[in-house]
Amino acid sequence: MLTMYSTPWCGYCKRLKSQLDREGIEHEVVDIEQDPAAAEFVMSVNGGNQTVPTVLIVPPNGGEQIVMTNPSIVQVKQALAA
Repeated sequence: MLTMYSTPWCGYCKRLKSQLDREGIEHEVVDIEQDPAAAEFVMSVNGGNQTVPTVLIVPPNGGEQIVMTNPSIVQVKQALAA
């Protein structure tokens, strides 16, 4: 499962979301301005900063979670393939 932490005004988030849609990659978008727990998670993995997009990939087989900050679509696809 892929979760993208985002804000409505983030241009990088909009670009990545459109690329995920175009590639047919299922994802959930979480607005960190509306979800305090999501904002806390983003800060916990970004040195206290609310940097978006932050992507969380949870492998279906229970493998290790992958967290990426402002990744390219290529990096996302590589992480999903791993």
